[in-house]
Amino acid sequence: MKLLLTHTPRMRDQYYGSRALAALRAVGEVRLHEADDPLDPAALARAAGGVDLVVADRATAVPAEVLAALPDLRAVLRVAVDISTIDVAAASAAGILVTRARPGFVAAVTELALGFLVDLSRGISRTTADYQAGRRPEALMGRQLAGSTAGIIGYGAIGRNLGPLLARLGMTVLVSDPHVRVTEPGLSQVGFGELLARADYVICLAVATEATENLIDAAAIAHMRPDAVLLNLARGNLVDEAALAAALREGRLAGAALDVGRAPDQMPSRLLAALPQVVATPHVGGLTPPAIEAQAMETAAQAAALARGEVPDGAVNPEHWTRRPPA
Repeated sequence: MKLLLTHTPRMRDQYYGSRALAALRAVGEVRLHEADDPLDPAALARAAGGVDLVVADRATAVPAEVLAALPDLRAVLRVAVDISTIDVAAASAAGILVTRARPGFVAAVTELALGFLVDLSRGISRTTADYQAGRRPEALMGRQLAGSTAGIIGYGAIGRNLGPLLARLGMTVLVSDPHVRVTEPGLSQVGFGELLARADYVICLAVATEATENLIDAAAIAHMRPDAVLLNLARGNLVDEAALAAALREGRLAGAALDVGRAPDQMPSRLLAALPQVVATPHVGGLTPPAIEAQAMETAAQAAALARGEVPDGAVNPEHWTRRPPA
């Protein structure tokens, strides 16, 4: 079996370690992408010629035209939960299996959310920047997490991990998610509008879909309190960045913390990140060794299952998989 790992060398070092690469090589012949820039569709089609499996990183899209150019391709394995860069409908029509990894980053993103909450509340980044620039920081009154209200939008794996932790810190925790029922002690399920109106901290963890595009828009921000702050650790397209920037500049929102945005590779935009009320990180929520290895090792296990002709955990369109390898 032949496999293509699409990560650039730098991204491979960060997102697909030596142990996972060795596990892939135990499955078959592994072709590596050695250029510094991610593969565009034309380059991907050339690089994947004759391979059975493509193991795709987050910077490499797999559109319909690539799938149509690869008659030998049996499956596309995404080293993450998000498969929005893969044309699943086209893959299904061609009999190609698509898989995703389970969220191995839950603990890592939860910890970053906690760091954001403390930073926004106590001005850690702001005062550190002043000290490093030789300025005298202004000692401003902070906000204590205990006794404050957190509103979690989207109650998936991260929300379920974060919510009880915030409750144990003494916070009132509100959850808005129309697709689940929240039953954990110490958490209250409320409507979207009520959450926005009541929360000191609005934490966006919703799934990115067409329905949630610009979920946090000008109208949503208008429902938030002027002293509230927004955290986005989900996907950049959940937030209208122009509306957020305007609210911050005009004092209609106190601050924001962003690990995602609409810049390339889901990073926060530079103009928004440069605002003094914003704490921004370059899409590093899941960038810890345990989180990365969990997802990389899962794709290696999926590749081994595919080599045996089995449907692996994480398959999203198994009913359309007709390009199975011979038993």
